[in-house]
Amino acid sequence: QVELVESGGGLVQAGGSLRLSCAASGSIFGFLVMGWYRQAPGKQRDLVARITPGSSTDYADSVKGRFTISRDNSKSTVHLQMNSLKPEDTALYYCNAADMRYGNNYWGQGTQVTVSS
Repeated sequence: QVELVESGGGLVQAGGSLRLSCAASGSIFGFLVMGWYRQAPGKQRDLVARITPGSSTDYADSVKGRFTISRDNSKSTVHLQMNSLKPEDTALYYCNAADMRYGNNYWGQGTQVTVSS
């Protein structure tokens, strides 16, 4: 069992920046593929970015060049630096962990990001 706690969401004007953080419990962080997903009202939950245990990254086309995902294995945390925010980035952002050994998935409670124009 892995527990995930997100923080860093809030209200920001278009063009601004936010940094989301996700802290994972337990001692298996090095086996986890970490990701950030987002869900806007009436929309599907979509992948924003993910990072492997070896720190390979992947981004949705809509955020590439603006968002950066990173991990700190010594602190069992993952971050999402969001720059040049747009109103269409407004959503509930979820931290996800996938155990590469067994394929188990874990989800955080979500943190709200609202971008005003």
